[in-house]
Amino acid sequence: MFDLEELRRMSAQERRGLRLALAELDTPDPAATRAGKRRALLLALVIVCCIVLAAWIGVLAATLPRYYRTGGWRGAWVGFDVGLLVAFAATGWAAWRRRQILIVCLVVLATLLCCDAWFDVVLNARTSGFELSLLSALLIELPLAAAAILGARRLLQITNAVTQRHRGESGPVPPLRQIALAGTRPGRPLTDLLAGPEYHLSATAPGAPRAAGRPGGS
Repeated sequence: MFDLEELRRMSAQERRGLRLALAELDTPDPAATRAGKRRALLLALVIVCCIVLAAWIGVLAATLPRYYRTGGWRGAWVGFDVGLLVAFAATGWAAWRRRQILIVCLVVLATLLCCDAWFDVVLNARTSGFELSLLSALLIELPLAAAAILGARRLLQITNAVTQRHRGESGPVPPLRQIALAGTRPGRPLTDLLAGPEYHLSATAPGAPRAAGRPGGS
């Protein structure tokens, strides 16, 4: 049994090891539920959609005409720019209010800016507006998109640095591609990725009861 003074004399790494050991003992092993099955079905659906979309891209590349006259041109671009305006406004609000959703807003904004640059350049090819579209993409849309992505990356690094400090871990923050998702562990089912916050909190809460094993397993 540790008392408070003994815990204070422990190093940061020792306290972290103790927390991980306690969390491992208290982590429940929830039984499979209908919600878990639905999450697995959703992941399978995403994989199927990727396969179908890849095949459809090949069909379009082989069958679509190179040039095509279309209607609704004004509505398409005005609607897209309205969405871009909303993304800029939401990003500005989230930055002003210091909200965590700013990371999502920056990623969405960068995606829309890249789409704007792509369609501007491609659809204006072989027209009098191609040079202006290309300059706009290279000097405005793409630099703004890069700044948004770098901003989102920086905010994720700051979030992980704070989390690492609260865990008692020292040293530099590793690259994002090496950081595991919060609340997940290797070897756990993929359905855990889509579980609600209450599941991940209960999995690491001290004194959390161990649930029964999954059907068909120990």
